[in-house]
Amino acid sequence: MQPRTVSFPLRVVGQDVALALFITVMQVQGTVAKVAGEGELRSLSHFGNLGYALLAVSGLALAVRRRWPVPVFVTAALASLVYYGLDFPDGPGWLGLFVALYTLTAYGDGRRSLVVAGVGTSLLTVGWLVAAADIEPRAAIGWVFFRIGASVMSAALGESLRSRRVIAAEAQERAELAERTREEEARARVDAERLRIAREVHDTVAHAIAIINVQSGVTAHVLDKRPDVAREALRAIEQTSSRALREMRAILRVLRDDDDGRVPYPGLGQIDELAVKAREAGLDIKIEETSPETPLPSAVGSAAYRIVQESLTNVIRHVGPTRVTIALHPGVDAVQIRVTDEGRRAAAAEDVADLRLPSQHRARAGTSAGPGRGIVGMRERCELLGGELDAGPTPGGGFEVNARLPLAPTGPRR
Repeated sequence: MQPRTVSFPLRVVGQDVALALFITVMQVQGTVAKVAGEGELRSLSHFGNLGYALLAVSGLALAVRRRWPVPVFVTAALASLVYYGLDFPDGPGWLGLFVALYTLTAYGDGRRSLVVAGVGTSLLTVGWLVAAADIEPRAAIGWVFFRIGASVMSAALGESLRSRRVIAAEAQERAELAERTREEEARARVDAERLRIAREVHDTVAHAIAIINVQSGVTAHVLDKRPDVAREALRAIEQTSSRALREMRAILRVLRDDDDGRVPYPGLGQIDELAVKAREAGLDIKIEETSPETPLPSAVGSAAYRIVQESLTNVIRHVGPTRVTIALHPGVDAVQIRVTDEGRRAAAAEDVADLRLPSQHRARAGTSAGPGRGIVGMRERCELLGGELDAGPTPGGGFEVNARLPLAPTGPRR
């Protein structure tokens, strides 16, 4: 067992030194008084005052009892064996030994300290009993059993104190761990909510801005030649921006924790309205939809709506007028979503082009829009519900988004 390397405050060291001096005086003075009162056969001065030395050593060793509990106990035990083995007079010379035993178990490391205390006490018991084999009067052997019992009680008292200290430390550690866990969980919830709001804002704003961009281009292109078309485009801009503002207010109310007037998140029931807005932006939308057997969970419906919305936004931004097929097939355990576009079309007739964004303006809009987070956001939505998403080009030059959302969300995949 290694010596303890813990540093103790000066106050504690001073207390141990004072205790060591007090025990030393008690042992020596008490034994001297007993010898003087009962006339013991052998005084402490025999063998060159060895009795005094043994009592002093077992007492003074307590000055370092906390730093080196095992060596202090071994010193006190050896001093006691030699003292009683040489038949020095019995007295309070066991005080230092009891304190050393208590310190060993109270400030030791548990099991090994108990083993050392048990082995040491056993050796002391044998030594004391052998030394008291011819003790006279025989009634004096009761003090031997007192020393044995007091040694066991000292070790037990120290172990009890150590156990309580360990239990208190573990309880404190558990409390601190629980506090850290609560803080980490709260931080994770805040991060998840921030990410969710960021996705909602991205989907809402990106879709609205894409449609407004297209319609404003149409307005600028046909303002002089087709005022009626320009008027319809401006009306579409007004409606799109109004809807985006309503959705933004619903999102911001979550941050303000205001339940009054909160707008529910859109679901599959608003896909037709989304398709109408996309047609106004120049897309030819075809919807293939299967009615769900049971109502979809709100989280699944909202995620499906946002995936379709983001897919259409990407088509508007990067492809322009084209044919898009939206397939929605709710199953028994999952919703299958597929959004496919046919890719960029060749230049159309003038009367049709008048209704859409001019090719040169669309090219500028496409090149100016750098790499975004549309597909990343869609994939995150799927993974949060335990689903999966695959997006990539088709052989015919278009692009396809495939998503599968389980009806019973299982959480992110590991």
